[in-house]
Amino acid sequence: MAHKYVMAGVMGWPVAHSRSPTIHNHWIRQYGLQGAYGLFSVQPDKLEDAIRGLPALGLAGCNITIPHKVNAMKLMDVIDPLARRMGAINTIVVTPEGALHGFNNDGFGYIQSLLDAKPDWKADAGPVAVLGAGGAARAVVLSLLDQGATEIRLTNRTRGKAQALCDEFGSGIKVVDWSERHDALNGVALLVNTTNQGMHGEPELDLQLDQLPTTALVSDAIYVPLETALLRNARLRGNATVNGLGMLLNQARPAFNAWFGVMPEISPELVQAIMATL
Repeated sequence: MAHKYVMAGVMGWPVAHSRSPTIHNHWIRQYGLQGAYGLFSVQPDKLEDAIRGLPALGLAGCNITIPHKVNAMKLMDVIDPLARRMGAINTIVVTPEGALHGFNNDGFGYIQSLLDAKPDWKADAGPVAVLGAGGAARAVVLSLLDQGATEIRLTNRTRGKAQALCDEFGSGIKVVDWSERHDALNGVALLVNTTNQGMHGEPELDLQLDQLPTTALVSDAIYVPLETALLRNARLRGNATVNGLGMLLNQARPAFNAWFGVMPEISPELVQAIMATL
């Protein structure tokens, strides 16, 4: 019996920079599947038309990226409880009956990237410092709390955004003023940058690491460049580091599994294929 041709893709605006087609099409070839993964450049005012069209086109689903991750949620028939808590989705799965299920795999991708880098990593090893309070920070903070983190020091240039996250997710979070961010690194076991500072074309992150223990794991959600100034400075003083590539690759795995029925592995060939696009 011939296998069904399965199609999926990523919806965003803009979307041309997305590495998701490279990842998913690599896996389609690797596992000998019939299918394709494409780019859907969808303007915000056309989002509802595009999402409602998924079942009619016979797509297995799609990824959702900026700026649609929150608005797409309103169009789902079923929202995974974790995605509901995150307040955004990054994956849509179309059921055989044509219903739209929304998921968010960003937190899974983040935690798995830490475990890939440091298999003995534990969320409760000590305090965590998180910089930023946007969508990526929500996914990171929520999954760290779910993994058992007991103290998260959250700092953001606009204090109100960090305070809102703290009010929502509560007890384990301490809001730190942006001006106090250097001191907040004292004694932490994990430092996470979720801001865009240090990304290609953006200013470098202004953070002094003198108080950071050299035993701390330093993680950056950015993967262009692969080594931001933060990660380079951390590495040079002896800290273990993790860039955002692992999060990107790992969040794709449950989505691929939901659409294609195979839980894919991250091979060295895939990592090289992605690095060739950076």
